[in-house]
Amino acid sequence: MTLYVPEEFTSAEADVLRRYFTNLDGPVFALVNLPEVVKGALFARYSRSPKSLRRLFLDEFVGDLDVSGDQGIDATVGLRRAEDLYEKVFVEYGDDSVAQLGGVHLACEQASNILTKVLERGRLMSYLEQSTRYISYDARLGGRYRFYRDPAVLASRLGTRYVGDMDRMFDAYSDITAAVTDHVRATVPKQQGDTDFVYRQATRAKALDASRGLLPAASLSNVGVYGTGQAFEALLLRMRSHPLPEARAYGDLMLHELRKVIPSFLRRVDLPERGGRWGEYIETTRRDTAALVEELFEDETPDAVEPVTLTDFDPDAEDKLVAAICYAHTNLSDAQIRDRVGRLGTEERIALIRAYVGNRENRRHKPGRAFERVDYRFDVLSDYGAFRDLQRHRLLTIEWQPLTPHHGFIRPDLIDEAGQAERFDEAMQRSAALYDDLESVFPAQAPYAVAMAYRVRYAMQFNAREAVHLLELRSGTQGHPAYRRIALEMHRLIAEQAGHRAIAAAMTHITATAPELERLESERRAEARRN
Repeated sequence: MTLYVPEEFTSAEADVLRRYFTNLDGPVFALVNLPEVVKGALFARYSRSPKSLRRLFLDEFVGDLDVSGDQGIDATVGLRRAEDLYEKVFVEYGDDSVAQLGGVHLACEQASNILTKVLERGRLMSYLEQSTRYISYDARLGGRYRFYRDPAVLASRLGTRYVGDMDRMFDAYSDITAAVTDHVRATVPKQQGDTDFVYRQATRAKALDASRGLLPAASLSNVGVYGTGQAFEALLLRMRSHPLPEARAYGDLMLHELRKVIPSFLRRVDLPERGGRWGEYIETTRRDTAALVEELFEDETPDAVEPVTLTDFDPDAEDKLVAAICYAHTNLSDAQIRDRVGRLGTEERIALIRAYVGNRENRRHKPGRAFERVDYRFDVLSDYGAFRDLQRHRLLTIEWQPLTPHHGFIRPDLIDEAGQAERFDEAMQRSAALYDDLESVFPAQAPYAVAMAYRVRYAMQFNAREAVHLLELRSGTQGHPAYRRIALEMHRLIAEQAGHRAIAAAMTHITATAPELERLESERRAEARRN
């Protein structure tokens, strides 16, 4: 692991923290002895705070808790409880369902943005990640900019170059963020009724949105993870077989902390015939497939394509949707229903879909599982920042290619308007040059150097029900412009290219127009709640 920057706590603070966190000096720790609602609230606040979770707990939460009955608890020594039943059922009989019954809130701090995508890959887990939209990343940690320092890279001839180039990229981010903030405040007037606080927060968020592409993928983030024992087991095995050294080292830290809370659920990870063989399988299939693909496609070069492409859909999707709507309300076979639907008129089909969708008063009123009968597959080429946000949708199938500077970068218009285009492009060139020099020696670590404005290619496959959730959420007025464009284009392609106009029409909370300050309404609502 890179050098972790631990926090310092007073002896009184440490006495409190020991009751609720499994360690006080490491980047990975579990939350224990706290009500579930407190753990959830802590993680929710985590994503918008520059503080570590332990400091956040001390500053904003502990004063509201009744800790009088917890004086004798010391969570750092682990939880001593009888586990005979779990040992018998889970280890001896291999009943995986038992491992779904115990969950852990785990804080993962000072992880690179490359590592966060490894942590957030599992479907059956919940995540909250520190946001680049609320926190300025030019704040230093232990006197240094917040980026991952790979030990092998630092020890090599490229070590000094790596740190120097990263520092210059963060310098550019800091200067450009300040310049864009000034530009936004000079060109977007404060509206009547808005407080100075709301206006400054919204304009600052606008600037952070524009400048986040300058951040390298090595930028450090904090992630809160909640998962069952089974989900953590799968995650740890993926991490242990991952080509990125950071992922393997971080996986060991996670296993150490999780064993203080759910040791039986993770017993198989170290067994050679279980976790060992499973990890070997993951690593072997990845390595062999990559080698064969490289051999078969070595002479191919990427074609020029649109940023969002609908590559696969079912021409009979709306007929199948109507049949799926009817299925639960009849005693007929699926084939018989499909046959009858084929003889319905257009108005009858529309009426069935309208009845099933109903009057959706807000985007949380979603159509039922019949919409899962229809699938779409998109090929997307977007900046890495937008990918980070879209990747976290767990119900879809997403696969992404390695992050490189080879697909070019996207420079937001606001950067040009603020007169920062030349400085922005200089940072992009520095990022690409550092990647090129790292790639031949450290292929797994080279993506650390790539700025988030560079584009990455990924495939997103999801059903129509997930499309309703994803496209309505990500087209919302407070969303980042980069992923709003992707969501709106996907909605257009579903309606026009696929011809699924009834499905597209069911997405009644798509927002096509963008406000001048995306976060303004959100900040207004937050202030109203505070008041």
